[in-house]
Amino acid sequence: MGSMKAALMRSVGEPLSIESVTLDEPGPREVLIRVAASGVCHSDLVFLDGSYPLSTPAVLGHESAGVVVAVGDGVSYVEPGDHVVTALTAFCGSCAYCVEGSTHLCIGKEETRRDPGARSRISQDGVSVHQFLDLSSFAEQMLVHETTLVKVSPEVPLDRAALLGCGVATGLGSVFNTAEVRDGQTVVVIGCGGVGLAAVQGARIAGAEIIIAVDVVAEKLELAASLGATHVVEWQEGSTVTAVLELTGGHGAHHVIEAIGTPATAESGFAMLRRGGTLTIVGLIPGETLSIPTDALFYERRIQGSVMGSNEPRRDVPRYVDMYMSGQLNLDEMVTRRLPLDSLNEAFDDMRTGRTVRSVVVFD
Repeated sequence: MGSMKAALMRSVGEPLSIESVTLDEPGPREVLIRVAASGVCHSDLVFLDGSYPLSTPAVLGHESAGVVVAVGDGVSYVEPGDHVVTALTAFCGSCAYCVEGSTHLCIGKEETRRDPGARSRISQDGVSVHQFLDLSSFAEQMLVHETTLVKVSPEVPLDRAALLGCGVATGLGSVFNTAEVRDGQTVVVIGCGGVGLAAVQGARIAGAEIIIAVDVVAEKLELAASLGATHVVEWQEGSTVTAVLELTGGHGAHHVIEAIGTPATAESGFAMLRRGGTLTIVGLIPGETLSIPTDALFYERRIQGSVMGSNEPRRDVPRYVDMYMSGQLNLDEMVTRRLPLDSLNEAFDDMRTGRTVRSVVVFD
């Protein structure tokens, strides 16, 4: 067991506190990781602000990359020294969803966790600390199940690779896997944070003819245009749908990727669809109900959710790395700010105001 610094969430809405916690030794199929970088994702914020319940104390963080330090018994996929990206989709490998190749929908995640009553992977003075999404990357080290890991080339900078642990992979996957955007189609992306900008890039790589980016922040729209959007629209409830319909010749879009997570943006996204179009909701919409005109469904408009971009991480993350290394995918401009763990609360403040695309916590 060893001591390390970590950012602890003790109560909803309160700033995280940087404290010393204890990380256990690797058990069977567990891997100890030295964290190199951890992106600050909106999913962390919704738990910190109480939109979803979470046991506390907890160490947040789930979008990360690092280097393998040690492995437990039975680990065959990685060895010390490997560079890895983490994925929050730990999987059992034996449930009905895993067997059919949809590990991101696994219902047997409990098999990847320690038994109830066993010593916690993370603790403080003998008290268990909750491991957020089976990862907890706002810390100097992580102890995780091997199925959360994807090996990547050591040539990829780890502060860029970390984005492939959640936001960028989710945005790309929502286009390639969930929506299955095809060459020549029209795509609208609502929300130009990390996920949305990745979706814009995914639409460009997929060959979409018209890519319309929607956001309230002018700087994010400018970045979206530089990354592949053919048109940008400033979000204004009541007029955005009209603007999108005008840009698509009155027909609407083949695909709308909703990357904000509010009823208003989801309902507007549905109204932007052409006949036969699909709304893919990527943003978390906690405890809400959508109001959709049923007559619009008659012409085969569809709504679907997307969990982690329907990615199979060990299949898809290496593809995304190749896209980055070949120059197709831009990750460099998506990192708005790099900061140390001690300044993590500033990143959440920035996110609440919409000022950043992605802040990344970097470790020595």
